[in-house]
Amino acid sequence: MGQQANLYSFPAVDALATALRTYVIHCQTAGIARHGVFKVAVSGGSLPKTLAQALLSPPASDADVVHWGKWEIFFADERAVPLDHADSNYALLKAELLDKLPGGTAQPAVHPIDVEALDETQELADRYERTLVQSFASRDSVRLPIFDLLLLGCGPDGHTCSLFPGHELLRETDAWVAPIEDSPKPPPRRVTLTLPVVTHAVKVAFVATGGGKKEVMKEIFEEGNGLPCALVNEGCGDRCSWFVDNAAVEGVTYPRRPFSL
Repeated sequence: MGQQANLYSFPAVDALATALRTYVIHCQTAGIARHGVFKVAVSGGSLPKTLAQALLSPPASDADVVHWGKWEIFFADERAVPLDHADSNYALLKAELLDKLPGGTAQPAVHPIDVEALDETQELADRYERTLVQSFASRDSVRLPIFDLLLLGCGPDGHTCSLFPGHELLRETDAWVAPIEDSPKPPPRRVTLTLPVVTHAVKVAFVATGGGKKEVMKEIFEEGNGLPCALVNEGCGDRCSWFVDNAAVEGVTYPRRPFSL
């Protein structure tokens, strides 16, 4: 592997959001140049709120425009709940970001889970994998889907997507989307992108803020310990970037980089 993951630290969330916007638009431009669309997967937690702060502000220049009509939005993981449920990542993204897009904005294509399969987590995962296959090409011709960007969070235990520390799912190598029936964090039934799909993305960006993250950030960046976030760092190298506030990395010795593209 070449370079290590990029760690970008900011005094506060406002500065983080400004840099995150620049980064996302850079990835958007590259994706549209590659194949005419921008294929992005997002997770839940606090990420949609930060993403909204980054992307809903008016453009500062012609190069600073979010081309929503070119976006294809997928979910890095989702809970086996209805789309209007309080635990739904789709519902969270809709409330924080999608419902706030300015009137007259071209809408992104959004790919939620198929709620007809909520009672059978394996079927729910299989159907979401078929959604990816339809978008990324037939399974026979593509070993893994290649997202232009994954936007991820980091749990206090070092989990990301619904990939949890020490879970057997971390060893999944064939499926693109896998079910999990025993998530240590409720709700227990979920579907998630698998680790090979995550590390195959063109770019991966983590967003982590607050002093409550500093202990796990220290573990991820200084020890690794097989934590899912650390495995993504190892698998992606400098294709992975972390956008954090200073509070989240207080005491972490891993070198920060000045943000630039």
